[in-house]
Amino acid sequence: MLITDLPTPAVLIESSRLTRNLDRMQAAVTSRGRRLRPHAKTHKSPMVAGMQIARGAVGICCAKLGEAEVFADAGIEDIRVPYPLNPVNGDRVLALADRVRFSFIVDDAGVAKAWSDVARRAGRQLDVLIKVDVGFHRCGIDPDASAAPSIVREIAAMEGLRFNGLLSHAGHAYAANSDAEVESIACAEARVLRGVASRSGIACEEISVGATPTARFSIEQEGITELRPGNYAYYDRMQVLVGSASWEDCALTVLARVVSRPAADRLIFDSGSKTLTSDGVKGRGNTAGHGVVLEDLQGSVPDESLLIERLSEEHATVRNANGSSRLAIGDLVRIIPNHSCVVSNMVETVWLVDGETVLDRLPVAARGRIT
Repeated sequence: MLITDLPTPAVLIESSRLTRNLDRMQAAVTSRGRRLRPHAKTHKSPMVAGMQIARGAVGICCAKLGEAEVFADAGIEDIRVPYPLNPVNGDRVLALADRVRFSFIVDDAGVAKAWSDVARRAGRQLDVLIKVDVGFHRCGIDPDASAAPSIVREIAAMEGLRFNGLLSHAGHAYAANSDAEVESIACAEARVLRGVASRSGIACEEISVGATPTARFSIEQEGITELRPGNYAYYDRMQVLVGSASWEDCALTVLARVVSRPAADRLIFDSGSKTLTSDGVKGRGNTAGHGVVLEDLQGSVPDESLLIERLSEEHATVRNANGSSRLAIGDLVRIIPNHSCVVSNMVETVWLVDGETVLDRLPVAARGRIT
């Protein structure tokens, strides 16, 4: 079957690019003596997770318990949820811990105490890491606070909890304007984590960092034991604009069809916000639009004359700057989206392809698992 036989919009995964991305990251991490634990929220696919583990990944990360349950059902044996789980989920966490090696994060001593109570009542020990805010200012303890070392010591001493170490996410690297700035963020992240560990005086089995933009620099940092990139499997427009990838690395594309051409300078694709998502991009260069249209169905060169300027639920309004596009109603295009992780969550199936040839159908088994 060819991609031209698929109903549109359809999400395509270029097989050779996927395997190359997986091989390259695993080789880089392994060669420097670190452990790779990919974040599966990018692909949400047990099949892709299996490919990552077969190459040497120690396990996976999941965004939510629902995702973790899907991957546990599929036989993944080591799962980490780097998310501040609330103790109301105690029964689900205990059930997962019965089936797999399971760990999660805490960033509050009161919440950690509640998890300690859950574990003690069940006669169990739960594996936890403490999240540290290294500059993204989302979750995590403040490393500069005078109480930070005592918080680490307090949580590490709690009955029913097995303290695994420290964990962070340098999400602010997505706003960096140069490779040098990304490298500086990676260096600062490692320095902050080492500092918290040193001041607490508690042995940390894991010093875990996770972000695709910083990964190439984090593997060089002293003290880092684990990396948790996710987007590297597929990449996307945002990763290209922050310098983590090239257009040739982008494995995920959206196949769309021209459904209307109401004016010489305007086309309509059938891939709206329900496919491409409404996510914008940060990074360097031109950040306008909702993805880039490629020049042809087999290439990786953006068509600079086309701008996906607006999305409705089912429509992509595309501006043809000079009116010169030869696209006609019924023609197909491939689009590199702004953010591949969200695109994965929009569809039940992605198609593994080699150019224009369809190789396999991959269910997105963990899509929609947001609880």
